Amino acid sequence: MCALMPRPTRFDAIIIGSGQAGNPLATALANAGRKVAVIEKYLLGGSCINYGCSPVKALLASAERAHQVATAAEYGIRTSTPKPDFPAIIQRKDAIIQHKRDGVRANLTQEQSGITVLMGQAQFTSARTVRVRLNTGGEQDLTAPLIFINTGTRAAVPPIQGLVESGYLTNVDILDLKQLPEHLLILGGGYIGLEFGQMFRRFGSRVTIIDAAKNLLEREDDDVCQAMRQQLEADGVEFVLEAEVRRVSRNADAEYILTASTAASERRLRGSHLLVAVGREPNTDDLGLEAAGVQTDEKGYVLVNERLQTNVRGIYALGDAHPGPQFTHLAYDDYRVVRDNILHRKRRSAKARPLPYVVFTQPQLGRIGLSEKQARHEKIAYRVATMPVRVIGRAQETGLTAGFIKVLVDERQRLLGATVFCEQGGEIMSMLQLAMAGGLTCEELQNTVFAHPTWAEALNNLFVKLMKAG
Repeated sequence: MCALMPRPTRFDAIIIGSGQAGNPLATALANAGRKVAVIEKYLLGGSCINYGCSPVKALLASAERAHQVATAAEYGIRTSTPKPDFPAIIQRKDAIIQHKRDGVRANLTQEQSGITVLMGQAQFTSARTVRVRLNTGGEQDLTAPLIFINTGTRAAVPPIQGLVESGYLTNVDILDLKQLPEHLLILGGGYIGLEFGQMFRRFGSRVTIIDAAKNLLEREDDDVCQAMRQQLEADGVEFVLEAEVRRVSRNADAEYILTASTAASERRLRGSHLLVAVGREPNTDDLGLEAAGVQTDEKGYVLVNERLQTNVRGIYALGDAHPGPQFTHLAYDDYRVVRDNILHRKRRSAKARPLPYVVFTQPQLGRIGLSEKQARHEKIAYRVATMPVRVIGRAQETGLTAGFIKVLVDERQRLLGATVFCEQGGEIMSMLQLAMAGGLTCEELQNTVFAHPTWAEALNNLFVKLMKAG
């Protein structure tokens, strides 16, 4: 006789993936008395802690410090040329990330009762059951009336001849390099490519960014794209745009050779390292979603409604696993949407919510609301005011004069959107986001008393332009 499989272990909820939506949801459900299983294939904490926001921003802080030393003479400070100790830079990053990982593990395994953490690969066997192939060996079947998919994304790999055979770095691999690249080639002019590009240039690498588009950050307004390119070129980053990479190879010295077609000619680009940063794809292909009957789009993202429910009752998708912008703060808001709908019986929607984001180059690019491109596309009437950063007193005093601030307002003098390409751009953008949430008008912002001399004080002068134009 065949041995009978043991019955699945029953839980009130199963969370697949321990990212910025899954972890707080596990805690909230456990605090409400629910028995919760968290399944993690790789590292607790998800992409933000392990290979996204936290490690990249830690490295960017080191790059910014190197730049401050390199430009100290402009401030009357005599220094020698900075010499980045790359292994020490990586060690600092690792220490910060390990502290965060330890905090997540303690929260899930020590500080909360009612949470069971299983390390392994989850796969649906039906709409209510999940089989876990444990990393330590063996399998375990679980069942629950509520299942949450929070599995995130991975780097997309373009179908370029020779790329896979030649090898390449992703945003994960590059974080653990032991030596500084001599010449880093970056495929992709999005925010990941730009942050790594400026970072490694300031560490001392030669950097070339290659993209098929005409502009960097293709979704942004042209003035933003141009300003970003000018800033990074001033740092020494090289760009090859409107270039289609057709082939990748490596020579006997392990040097990468990229063959690219441009409007003018065919080019061969050579470098010591290659980072692929052309986009993301969802980690859903190995979940067995077909066994549960969960629908996805053509790219594999899980389709959800405004309450983040899939087409199968009791199954939800959170964070980057479903279509839409991929940001940590939106993943966390997904948690709040699900928490309020399930635990607090509040009808809360994931649609039509604010979308703030920041590109952490220096200067930072902070964005909230509509761009001019979006307003024109949606046929929304607007007025616009733009102010160069160099006229701001705080910028003149600190020497950080690159960039501009731009706001769009409607006929009622209320903000439609803001672009802040400026030192502390993310913080200034967040102030404007609060003004938008509060419905403040241009006149109210123009007449607000800000402390002098702060970056925020620039808003007085910026909104004066709109008041005069109106």
